[in-house]
Amino acid sequence: MLDAYNGFLGNAYPWVKAAHLTFVIFWIAGLFLLPRFYVYHHATAPGSAEDRAWIERERRTRSIILTPALIIVWVLGLALAFNIGAWSQGWFHGKLLLVIMLSGYQGWLGAYGRKLARGDRPLENRTLRIMNEVPGIMTALIVVLVIVKPF
Repeated sequence: MLDAYNGFLGNAYPWVKAAHLTFVIFWIAGLFLLPRFYVYHHATAPGSAEDRAWIERERRTRSIILTPALIIVWVLGLALAFNIGAWSQGWFHGKLLLVIMLSGYQGWLGAYGRKLARGDRPLENRTLRIMNEVPGIMTALIVVLVIVKPF
């Protein structure tokens, strides 16, 4: 493993790491927020004024918070990974897998939002509430991998 300050980021390493963590917080906040919006939206009548308001809130959450944060998290995270040579470390492979899964989860959220906007309500409210727990569980696992580095 390379010393973080000896990588190509040099003295910028802690700043890049701080920015990465900041945007991870924004991303995860959005991943907590959007499914909760879906729970509330699910209860509205399709085509109602309230339905249209939820569609707009969800669109803004995806376009203003989630998508930009996801892109920045990936760009900064990959820069950090290359900087420290993380590709050969087991903990990093686990983290990368979980981040890929969270990115896929965000894609699923976007697709589900489009279904809600069309008036479809394919999932039960209880299922939506359970799906709301996914980002918290994944984030806890990622934090353990990054801090403890169990393998």
